[in-house]
Amino acid sequence: MRAIVIFSGSAHIDLARKICRHLKKRLSPTTITRFSNDCLGVQLNANCREADVFIIQPIVPPVQEHLMELLLMLDAARGASAARITAVMPHFAYARSDKKDAPRISIAARLTADLIATAGASRVLTMTLHSPQVHGFFSVPVDHLNAHKVLAAHFRRENLQDTVVVSPDLGNAKQATHFARLLNLPVAAASKQRISDDEVIVDAIVGDVEGKSVIVIDDEIANGGTIVEVLTKLRERHVKRIAVVCTHGLFTRKAIERLGSQPDIAEIVTTDTVPIPLSKRLPNMHILSVAALLAEAIDRIHVGKSVSKLFDGKI
Repeated sequence: MRAIVIFSGSAHIDLARKICRHLKKRLSPTTITRFSNDCLGVQLNANCREADVFIIQPIVPPVQEHLMELLLMLDAARGASAARITAVMPHFAYARSDKKDAPRISIAARLTADLIATAGASRVLTMTLHSPQVHGFFSVPVDHLNAHKVLAAHFRRENLQDTVVVSPDLGNAKQATHFARLLNLPVAAASKQRISDDEVIVDAIVGDVEGKSVIVIDDEIANGGTIVEVLTKLRERHVKRIAVVCTHGLFTRKAIERLGSQPDIAEIVTTDTVPIPLSKRLPNMHILSVAALLAEAIDRIHVGKSVSKLFDGKI
């Protein structure tokens, strides 16, 4: 069997180290430099000839820097004669640009997928894409994970009597339903209209939430505008305990200020798919690790086992 070699870009080295600890593998060193003309340079400091190479790099702010790092690392591994190269992207930022919803704009998710494949990726391992169709934008095999089991395990320790899972928009209702089934809970959804990147209008809540506790779940929280608007509508229904959940806790712009100003949020639960510095951590925030899940997926890809079995309970 070919050797497994793991590299990481600078986006989330802590997560890469956790994954390697679960795999009981060494994280191979990488040198990333910036030349005087502002160009990036990457060197992989371990032999990867005929190896099964995994490059861990979530595409997180600064997005363009980390994307370029990943492309250079993929190209370096291909030039070093790696047998197979897997881009491990726990978060793929450009997944939100998945459709042409205005004249003369780029479908950036598809373009970025093409760049990753052209740079040298043989396959992609990612988690909770913004929309399912992004999976199909890649011309190489994609293993698309979700963190629902990790998130559900946290809530199984709590009293969930009279609790409803709420999707912040109808587009995310299918994922919210899957999460609700893991907890054997009913589901509701908000009807949302997006005005701009930082402004949304929530028209109504579809489903019975009157006087119930709620778990509001989204794929990611960026500036927090949607969550705040959904909570406003939920309060009109006199909900009790409020939990806010997401896989990707980006918390950009005024997100932390907005969430911190909502005194009735009992807890904010997210994962470590993206780095969350201490300055963005609130007292009621829980950060769950997906390192074990990603490590298991990497091991299964390496030995040729099914990755889908991670989600059917028949591992």
